[in-house]
Amino acid sequence: MNIRHQLYRHITTPIAVFNSFYEFRKHKRRSADILLFERNLEDNLSVLHRQLKTKTYQPGQYTGFYINDPKVRLIHKAPVADRVIHHLVSRQLERIFDPSFIAHSYSCRLNKGTHLGVAHLYRSARQVSHNYTRPCFALKCDIKKFFASVNHKILFSIITQKVTDPDFLNLLQRIIDSFNADSGQGLPI
Repeated sequence: MNIRHQLYRHITTPIAVFNSFYEFRKHKRRSADILLFERNLEDNLSVLHRQLKTKTYQPGQYTGFYINDPKVRLIHKAPVADRVIHHLVSRQLERIFDPSFIAHSYSCRLNKGTHLGVAHLYRSARQVSHNYTRPCFALKCDIKKFFASVNHKILFSIITQKVTDPDFLNLLQRIIDSFNADSGQGLPI
């Protein structure tokens, strides 16, 4: 059977939940909320696993705070348990959607990132400019308040074009609607 029809079964194993936590916490071990979660790690992950198996998982409340990176941004942080679930879900979505992305999309993708993007830009600039003997131009764009403008219904309809597992879709709907459910718009950064 096609993996797109069995996604929920893959994420509801105890091993999947534990592995998701360990992948999620990489480079975040000193965070106070993660340390608190780890005090009762097995119990907390067992609760998450049970909630997924019984389809009773409900996302918690986000905490908002500002960072300067380099401009001021409002960040919304989900509780640790929710971020473990987000990590679990995102791995499945990556397997489905990543092959459809253009090769030169580098942000938030496995084995990609800023450094690889910059390296490709240098190679492309050298090639297009014939070893810097001709002018070369690059366009850098950013969509203002993109995440705040994402429509939940449109996002979900895009997902349903590639995902058919009803239990997985139900979980995704809960996660998407857990942020700004009243407006039906926006995703947390």
